[in-house]
Amino acid sequence: MSKDAAESRTPDGDRTGSPFHDGELAVQRRLGVSAKIDRFGRVGIRDFMPEQHRTFFGQLSTFFIGSVDAQGRPWASVLCGQPGFIQSPNERLLRFASLPDPEDPFADSLRSGAVVGGLGIEFHSRRRNRVNGKLIIDPAAAGFDLRVDQSFGNCAKYIQARKARFLSDLSGATGERRLRSFTRFDGECGAIIKRCDTFFIASRFGADPNDPRHGVDMSHRGVPAGLLMAVDDRVLRWPDYRGNFFFNTFGNIELDPRCGLLIVDFDTGDTLQLTGTANVLWEAPSDNPTVEGAQRTVEFRLEQGIHVANALPFVWDFVEQAPQFSNP
Repeated sequence: MSKDAAESRTPDGDRTGSPFHDGELAVQRRLGVSAKIDRFGRVGIRDFMPEQHRTFFGQLSTFFIGSVDAQGRPWASVLCGQPGFIQSPNERLLRFASLPDPEDPFADSLRSGAVVGGLGIEFHSRRRNRVNGKLIIDPAAAGFDLRVDQSFGNCAKYIQARKARFLSDLSGATGERRLRSFTRFDGECGAIIKRCDTFFIASRFGADPNDPRHGVDMSHRGVPAGLLMAVDDRVLRWPDYRGNFFFNTFGNIELDPRCGLLIVDFDTGDTLQLTGTANVLWEAPSDNPTVEGAQRTVEFRLEQGIHVANALPFVWDFVEQAPQFSNP
């Protein structure tokens, strides 16, 4: 758990009930961490943003967001803007001066009350903080608000350090923005997947809009390049490493296997947005012994994908690999 999370408190210093839903609790029990994580969760998961998180979001040029489409499928997306495009008028609100492109699945979720999960990550400093909540839409505004129901920090593990340089226009890093849909991975997708060392996963949970534990989570995943593997033209597999033991994503998958992936190609500025289902392999499959340092394996089966060429308006400078991979 990050220092941000450990030092934060709810306004009254306590909470009634667990901050975790049934799926998260089931995975925590399975792995024998329930008592420890219950104590951490009651302190680290808040219904407001501490001041340092509000300041942090305001200095970002990217924000990763998970949403659910009309078919109930999670998607992972990224919003971009000059630092300051996110503001926090108060401890329960984030305001975005940015909208997704019309073809982005997140655009179909822009309605008041829609649940989303957000992740702010500063790659060069390896800081990251998360928020879950509901959208507030003003049709006259060139953006949207996010009302925060849950806020917490994550540790710096597995973040590949990079520095982004924002281009003067929004046309993309290397050329014209192009979009195509697919239902099977082809050679172009395979090349992006092979280079991938960073991706994001959106997962969903619950159906009670009044329960702050129910909604969408957005998580980061870092792996050594080449370990996000295409098993065939519809299935991806990756190793899962020791984290903060909250098991937000795995807890969601325990109840609902649907999830969305966002793969960022930092060399070209391309993105792959994928939606499908995930399965946690608690025991290593016979054809893929556990990667050194990994705790388990995850498989993802594709239902639909979107490839956006030149999606991100940045040039990325690689700084260094995550130390967990440099010094196993």
